[in-house]
Amino acid sequence: MLVLGIETSCDETAAAVVRDGRELLSSVVASQADLHGVYGGVVPELASRRHVEAVLPVVAETLRKAGCGLDEIDGIAVTRGPGLVGALLVGLSVAKALAYVRQIPFVGVNHLEGHLLAIQLEETVAFPFLGFVVSGGHTSLYVARDVGLYACLGRTRDDAAGEAFDKVAKLLGLGYPGGMLIDRLAERGDPQAYRFPRALLSDPDSLDFSFSGLKTAVAHLVAPCGVREGEVPDLAASVQEAIVDVLVTKAVRAARLSGLRDLVVAGGVSANRRLRTRLQEAAAAEGLALHIPSPGLCTDNAAMIAAAGTLHLARGERSDFDLNAAATLPL
Repeated sequence: MLVLGIETSCDETAAAVVRDGRELLSSVVASQADLHGVYGGVVPELASRRHVEAVLPVVAETLRKAGCGLDEIDGIAVTRGPGLVGALLVGLSVAKALAYVRQIPFVGVNHLEGHLLAIQLEETVAFPFLGFVVSGGHTSLYVARDVGLYACLGRTRDDAAGEAFDKVAKLLGLGYPGGMLIDRLAERGDPQAYRFPRALLSDPDSLDFSFSGLKTAVAHLVAPCGVREGEVPDLAASVQEAIVDVLVTKAVRAARLSGLRDLVVAGGVSANRRLRTRLQEAAAAEGLALHIPSPGLCTDNAAMIAAAGTLHLARGERSDFDLNAAATLPL
């Protein structure tokens, strides 16, 4: 089964072709980082317009790289939510049009499920497993029982981890996307130079997250007189360590409470090198099997959407042409 995946949930226009849900034949991602960088974050209307311009060329390039034509595609998988509703509608409209013209099935995929199942493109992780989505819009822990069957154990009450990285980067004058910039700067900094808050760690049963206090703490620190250039690496390292401390602690806590020994970590923040190192250390100490996709499958991409969509299509699931985008679609 050859499945074309389309992903336009935020500021990346992506398409991919996957065979049988396992073999990635091609993946193309058109980034909008330069477009939104001047604003320090994603501007939804600009993102939607850029998707309109980029989506058909991206699909065409994906098919070319896969060495196949649209007439060889057996099904289409597209992100239907959560995300920016205008951006989602672009990808969804294209998927419907292509499916209608070719008279092939299409299926709407939950973006978060795509992240959780991206690992299946590189290794087999059997259900049930503990899933941890850490991205710009989401920081959530799930028990993944089967395809389409997930139970949320905890989620952020305000800012997501990636959102905290981006907002702190803006406060420090670093630009966008902030997570990658802080990751690089932190290598030259002292993670103990500043003691920032680690919210919601005192309750041993809580698996929720909160990062708004961290952002506020940084704002109060830098507001009086700004930031001297020499202080930025230490600030970046200290902020990163505060975020990573919370993520690792909660992941281990969730594994203990759930009894699951396979931990799948996904989403853009899972590409952070410090987080990967700390998770590997914690997993080894706890006897957990840690599974994190390659960085290219952590950030938003259509390969994960095609992989997840293949599993739904193989079960006979189909979406109707009246399927709408859902900006706050739950998993």
